Amino acid sequence: MITFVISILLLVVGYFVYGKVVERIFGIDDNQKTPAYSKQDGFDYMPISWWKASLIQLLNIAGLGPIFGAILGALYGPVAFIWIVVGCIFAGAVHDYFSGMLSLRHGGAQYPTLVGKYLGNYAKTIINVISIFLMILVAAAFTAGPAQLMTEITPFSFTMCILIIFAYLLLAAVLPINKVIGKIYPILGAILIFMAGSIGVGMFFFDNPIPNLTLNNLHPENLPIWPLLMVTISCGAISGFHSTQSPILARTLKKESEGRKVFYGAMIGEGVITLIWAAAGMAFYGGTAGLQESLGAGGPAGVVNEISITTLGTLGGILAIFGVIILPITTGDTALRSSRMMLADLLKQITKKDMSGKWTLVLLMIPVALPTFFLSMIDYTFLWRYVGWTNQVVATVMLWTGAIYLLKNSKFHWICSIPALFMTAVVSTYIFYAPEGFNMDYTFSMILGSILWLIVAGWFVRQLIKQKAVKRNEVVNTYAG
Repeated sequence: MITFVISILLLVVGYFVYGKVVERIFGIDDNQKTPAYSKQDGFDYMPISWWKASLIQLLNIAGLGPIFGAILGALYGPVAFIWIVVGCIFAGAVHDYFSGMLSLRHGGAQYPTLVGKYLGNYAKTIINVISIFLMILVAAAFTAGPAQLMTEITPFSFTMCILIIFAYLLLAAVLPINKVIGKIYPILGAILIFMAGSIGVGMFFFDNPIPNLTLNNLHPENLPIWPLLMVTISCGAISGFHSTQSPILARTLKKESEGRKVFYGAMIGEGVITLIWAAAGMAFYGGTAGLQESLGAGGPAGVVNEISITTLGTLGGILAIFGVIILPITTGDTALRSSRMMLADLLKQITKKDMSGKWTLVLLMIPVALPTFFLSMIDYTFLWRYVGWTNQVVATVMLWTGAIYLLKNSKFHWICSIPALFMTAVVSTYIFYAPEGFNMDYTFSMILGSILWLIVAGWFVRQLIKQKAVKRNEVVNTYAG
């Protein structure tokens, strides 16, 4: 219990202390007009109050991630607390802040556009494809998952549930942001917080206490921490999906100082929710063995349902249904919305034509909606396996984008470059070891991953040397002038 409480307190302190450090290094300017005003169009660009934006951002980035991911991460034992806290404060929240604030500084630009500006057009082209692919996978997974549960509790078939959910996704994705997202999602975001808070209080009355972190219970021997934990628990620690969602809210902020509350703050909030569900998974079943057995019987949805109903009774059952049906659906529609925005930016770059017309934006839904619909007919757990690594690659590239931005502006780049180096090591080793990757021997995977990491680290050292040369020339030219 002590480890859990300390972890919560560290996240709160991280927001007020490290969040302020990140904000100062970035350098905000409330006198600069934001895209919500400079590009106001009554559709995607329009001012929204910061507290509404924060709740919408939390709901957009959350979905099933901080619930299902946390429960699966609980299998690693109390070491999961360390990754959630450290990852959230120093990587995830920094990632979300820079993805949102750089978008705001560049007129509400989408994530691939930011990558292209700081990492080059080659990186932009690759990340554009990966990002749209990730959005389609996320939207499909967050359609298939709720549909499976709806099939169990309603008389509708799986196909009918898919059609019902998908009709809503399309409607919410093409309507102006203030029609559905701006009005309903702040309420749903508040319910998400209430749901986690209720479980958090209920845990103090569990028969089994939340385990404290010790050398003896650090993690089960049959589950290697590196690099699996860092991909299993993404939402709540660091998630590349967030970099595709932050530009949606970057187009609504009234001033730059709201960025820390909306981007850094929402990520810390998700970290707290993830901690609660990870702790609940560890404590409710009296250890990882009981949790593993329950997951085998009913999957993460069954675990959420059992914990919620046992802890909170009828209210818990209602909240459980909300958690595994409503939350992923709301993330699915914003995934489609952001994929539509990315596709519009990509086509504008290719054709040099304006893509801001409302009917054009509606038509752009077709090429992303069709593959999403067909993929949603596939089993949710199969889709989710392929979301994980892709998601963390996107997060890694966003951190490198932030690092190069800071480097080029002679600011303290280490707040982005250190977590970028860490996440590069994660994705480089994971792809070789994971079953959905090359499924290689663990030791061989670590060797190959280390070689990849050294290549990326060498590239970054070159960037450091080049930037020092640029600054040196600037000084010489200034002196000569």
